[in-house]
Parts: sequence; C-alpha cells; structure tokens
Amino acid sequence: MPSNDLVQNLYSAHHGWLHTWLRHRLGNAADAADVAQDTFMRLLQRREHLQIQQPRAFLRTVARGLIIDHWRREELHKAYLEALALVPEANTPDVETRELLLELLERIAKMLDGLKPKVRTAFLLAQCEGLRYQEIAQQMGVSVRTVERYIADALYHCYLLRYEA
Repeated sequence: MPSNDLVQNLYSAHHGWLHTWLRHRLGNAADAADVAQDTFMRLLQRREHLQIQQPRAFLRTVARGLIIDHWRREELHKAYLEALALVPEANTPDVETRELLLELLERIAKMLDGLKPKVRTAFLLAQCEGLRYQEIAQQMGVSVRTVERYIADALYHCYLLRYEA
C-alpha cells in the first residue's frame, strides 16, 4: 500500500496543476474537482508501493482513465434520460428507481468494458437482441464455435467480476 505521506506530498505539490489540467479537459470546474479527488483516492487504494519518477505524467495517466469513466457515465446518463423521455408519464419510474436503474446500467457498462470488442458484440447480440448463435456467427462472419467461445468468455468475465470482486 502506498504511503499516505507520499500521496499527501503528491497532493500538496500537484493538486492545483492537476485540477487546472482537468478543468481544461472537462470544461467544468466541479467535474475537474471530482476527478482530481478520485485520482488521489485511487492512489490511496493501490496495494503496491509506488515508485514515481515523473509525478505529473503518472497523475495524468491515472486521471485520463477516470476522465474516460466520467464521459462514459455522462453518455450513459444522457442515453437513459433520452429513453426515459419516450416513456409515457404514467409509466415513468420514481426518482429512487431511476437512480437505481442508472447505477445498474453503469455497473453493466463497466462489466462490458472489460471484454474484447468481438466478445462484447457477440454477448450483446445474444443477450439484448436475442439472436441465436447461428445468426450471430453469420452477422459477425465467424463460426458458431467461435460465437460459443465468445459467449463463454463473456459469461466467465461477468462471473469473475460478480463473485470475485
């Protein structure tokens, strides 16, 4: 686990710079503050000892991953709100249910992010589109056996994330 002193020193020396860099990337001071805080929290959660030669490059790398997560969450939230706008008002879920659904969608998206693109495509075609393996194989230009492997890989990945995380 990294030393709290190391993270504190990094924070003192580079937080202002990181916040400014993030504000330029995100175009929003509040989001920049959140991602900067998450960057340092991520460092505190690391189990290995950190040997940092170039602190700003290191912080930028960690923050970039968090920026991608931030943008992905924003896109997911926007898509959810657009879909929700199409639902008749009488069928619209309450605020608490909407937040739970959005959280679930974020968790599913995070699970799928760890999959190779072809595995993710096959899995989504099977689970969301309801296509049979033969149809997926034809659409993707691969054998049925390959589709079976893709689906098995996806299910195993989801299992590991669910039960070993």
